[in-house]
Amino acid sequence: MTMRIFDPHIHMSSRTTTDYLAMYDAGVRAVVEPSFWLGQPRTNPGSFADYFDALIGWERFRAAQYGIRHHATIGLNPKEANNPRCREVLGLLPRYLAKDGVVAVGETGYDSMTPAEDEVFAAQLELALRHGLPALVHTPHRDKAAGTLRTLDVVRESGLAPERVVVDHLNEMTVAAVAESGCWMGFSIYPDTKMDERRFVAILREYGTERMLANSAADWGHSDPLKTRATAEAMLDAGFTEHDVDVVLWQNPVAFYGQSGRLNLDPVPGFDTDAAGDSDAAGVSFAETGATFEGNSVLRGVRA
Repeated sequence: MTMRIFDPHIHMSSRTTTDYLAMYDAGVRAVVEPSFWLGQPRTNPGSFADYFDALIGWERFRAAQYGIRHHATIGLNPKEANNPRCREVLGLLPRYLAKDGVVAVGETGYDSMTPAEDEVFAAQLELALRHGLPALVHTPHRDKAAGTLRTLDVVRESGLAPERVVVDHLNEMTVAAVAESGCWMGFSIYPDTKMDERRFVAILREYGTERMLANSAADWGHSDPLKTRATAEAMLDAGFTEHDVDVVLWQNPVAFYGQSGRLNLDPVPGFDTDAAGDSDAAGVSFAETGATFEGNSVLRGVRA
């Protein structure tokens, strides 16, 4: 089956161009890359500014060389909300939230549910309100059930409409409360942690496809940028229709992030307009046209 896929949460700065090629061949035509922590603490706000600039500049360019439209969410992540050296980043956010291609505030939310995280989470939901953007909310990896309920309380207190919030990294214990809240439900599909495609399909059977988002996350840990495609195939194997797959893997992320008014889903010039099929390594030939960003291309040397 040919299909179109929009991965609504994938950390492509951690991936290679080989991943972009494989994703294009699998049907991926658009992604959202949320800002997140890098595995070790940043030491000053300037390092965030460089990172945000890369998300809305170089990474968007790099994805386009492989036929994929790249968007970003910008925020101070929960892990670093606890670092006093990083709090000044909140003052940088308005500048970036006004940029083209920034389709939400985030990732925000909880890591360890500290008072500092409470403050930063509430401040970023206020920024989402002020800038007319949706919010991407991270639920904690530990004590997830309690953290999700606390997350929903903060969302309600913020005044941000639930349909403008996606609560991510859900599982079987947390999905019911988020479904009842009216927020969108996000699931990170991993090779061996958090959630896999078979469990997600079981959740779809129980709760339906409305407001459901499936993503690969695909960060610097053990992850797989093709998990969205694996999810689509698992849905078909379980008896879901091609329309159901299109709803979950394309229409839903378009509807959620489309609330920003900043999605660009036009085919990248030089690539096919169909959702999937044989790309014939189109990204490589397109990248070799000489396109550059700030004087740099994705090429490394000249092909003999």
